[in-house]
Amino acid sequence: MRDTRPLLLVSDFPEIRRAELHTLQVNLGYLCNLSCTHCHVAAGPNRTELMDRETIDILLDFIDDQNIKTLDLTGGAPEMNPEFRYLVTEARKRNVHVIDRCNLTILLEPGYESLIDFLADNKVEVVASMPCYNEENVDKQRGKGVYDGSVDALQKLNAKGYGKSNSGLALNLVYNPGGPFLPPPQVQLERDYKRELFERFDIEFNQLFTITNMPISRFGSVLLSKGEFYDYMGLLKGAYSEGNLQTVMCRNLISIDWQGFVYDCDFNQMLEMPLAVTSSASDSRSTDKVHVSDLLRQSLMGEKVVVANHCYGCTAGQGSSCSGSLE
Repeated sequence: MRDTRPLLLVSDFPEIRRAELHTLQVNLGYLCNLSCTHCHVAAGPNRTELMDRETIDILLDFIDDQNIKTLDLTGGAPEMNPEFRYLVTEARKRNVHVIDRCNLTILLEPGYESLIDFLADNKVEVVASMPCYNEENVDKQRGKGVYDGSVDALQKLNAKGYGKSNSGLALNLVYNPGGPFLPPPQVQLERDYKRELFERFDIEFNQLFTITNMPISRFGSVLLSKGEFYDYMGLLKGAYSEGNLQTVMCRNLISIDWQGFVYDCDFNQMLEMPLAVTSSASDSRSTDKVHVSDLLRQSLMGEKVVVANHCYGCTAGQGSSCSGSLE
C-alpha cells in the first residue's frame, strides 16, 4: 500500500489550539469483518491489533480524572475487541455517553447475536456506516452482500427501538463519498436517505452524518495508484472555509490508539502524528509518543493541534467531523 504521509506533512494549514476536552475517541483495534475501500485505518479480518484490559483500565482512570462526557468507540469493528462490553459497562456506570461506530454487518455475525440487546440496555448511541441508500454503491465500497446485511441489521435495530421517536436509542448513519469528491449538502442528503430507506424497507433513523474521505491510508493509496491524489488535494484546498476552524473536532477531542497512545484526531493517528503537549511530563515509554497515562491531572486547554495537509479535508466546503457536517 502506497503511503501518502510524506506528501501531507509539508503544509500551510493554519494553526489550531485546543478548547475544553469533552470527548475521548478510542480505537479498540484494527480487527474487522470487512475491508472497505474508504477505510482510513486499513482494518480487516486479518488484523490482530487489539486494546487490552490494562490499557482500558487506564482509559477509565483518565475518564474520571478529566470528567470526560463522551466515549466514542471505533476500530476496525470495535465490538470485536473482547473487552468491548467491559469498557461500555464501566463507562455507563460513570454516566458517560457512549457511541459505537458500527459497520452494521457485525450485528449479524455468529457470536454477536446478543449485541443489539447489550447496546440497547446500555443506551449506547449507534453510529452506523451506510455509504449510500443504493445497493450497487454500498457493495462497491464495502463488499458484495454488505448492503443486504446492513438493511437486515438496521431493521433489527429498529425493532429494538433504535431510531424511533422518544425511544432514547439514537441511530445515526454515516455517508462517505464513493470517490475523490466532496459530500453533498448533509441536510438534503439526509432527506433522501430517510425517504428511500423508509419507502423501501420501513427503516427509520435519527440523523445522517456526511464525512469527507481523507487522503490517507487505504483511500490515499487508491488515489495515488490512480493518479488522482494531487487533484483531490487541490479540491480540498480549493474548498477550504476558514469558518470551519472554530468547530473542528480536534479542538474538543483526543484520539487514543489501541496501545493507549494519544493523537489529536483519528486521522493523525493513522498518519502516526502523535499529540504534542508542551506541559507533558511523559515518560515516553521508549517512544516520542504521549501515552494517555501521562496526561492524568493535566489540562490540554490552549495546546497546539498537530496539523498537516489532510486537515483541509475537515475544513473543506460544509466541513467534516465524526459527527458530520460542521455547518
